[in-house]
Amino acid sequence: MSKSRTVGIIGGMGPLATVDLMNKIIQQTPARQEQEHLHLIVDQYPQIPDRTAAILGRGSDPVPYLVESARRLESAGAELIAIACNTAHYYVRQLEETVAIPILHMPRQTVAHLEKRGVKKAGLLATDGTLQSRLYQDLLASREIDAVVPEPAVQQHVMQGIYAVKIGDLEMGVSLLAEAANSLAAAGAEVVIAGCTEVPIVLSTSEQLHIINPTEILAKEVIAQARLPVC
Repeated sequence: MSKSRTVGIIGGMGPLATVDLMNKIIQQTPARQEQEHLHLIVDQYPQIPDRTAAILGRGSDPVPYLVESARRLESAGAELIAIACNTAHYYVRQLEETVAIPILHMPRQTVAHLEKRGVKKAGLLATDGTLQSRLYQDLLASREIDAVVPEPAVQQHVMQGIYAVKIGDLEMGVSLLAEAANSLAAAGAEVVIAGCTEVPIVLSTSEQLHIINPTEILAKEVIAQARLPVC
């Protein structure tokens, strides 16, 4: 049995999104017996300050907490890190300066996936922080993919839906987020990026709407990187 790299997950942003990433890694790992599954070290750390509030200048800086989590995972034996939160990727460069192990980049992997599929116009459901930081929009533009974002009134519903999922109100979450996703499709989006890890917990692809799930894309990349031959 070949050895796989140990994967560290910075989680808790929110808790259900972290479990969703773990589930997807487990479900997609081609294991014939339990010993062939990946070694995951998960720091479920919901005390990390709100990333959107920080980006908008209305909250505490999450970087010291993210650094603490990354270092904790590295010290525990993680050989690569995944972050179960889209908005937190705004801070990846700062984290990379504090640990010696690679950090996978979920938004970058997602946009590369869209380019391979030939998508030219993508809707984006994400937090205010992710939209304001242009985390996805700039990556999409670099691949000549147009970004469609919600109108301000609809974006308020997106945020309400995201925070509903964070506290476990999935019924409210799906109602608000489905409405927003449909508005992006009506505006011409070929696909809708679930650009917050809470979104794909309640939205999935249907006949009317194609949802791109960054959590699933990240899970596949985690598996691919972890299973590379270890020197």
